[in-house]
Amino acid sequence: MSGTVTMYSTTWCGYCNRLKSQLDREGIAFTEINIEQDPASASYVESVNDGNQTVPTVVVVSESGAQSVMTNPSLRQVQAALV
Repeated sequence: MSGTVTMYSTTWCGYCNRLKSQLDREGIAFTEINIEQDPASASYVESVNDGNQTVPTVVVVSESGAQSVMTNPSLRQVQAALV
């Protein structure tokens, strides 16, 4: 699968840690951005989550260039968005 995955997360987020391990297991590369260390990314997460800093927020750009923004997606949702 090609395309890109960016995950906005925090170190203490259990849902983030679970999704990261699932992506690693499936060999899906991703870029992780810790919103607690990057105020601009925290603002972005708020802008796509009705003012909330909800993590994981995942941005997928598919092979065709389509962009999907998902809040707390499943592994299957990320895989489907990559195609």
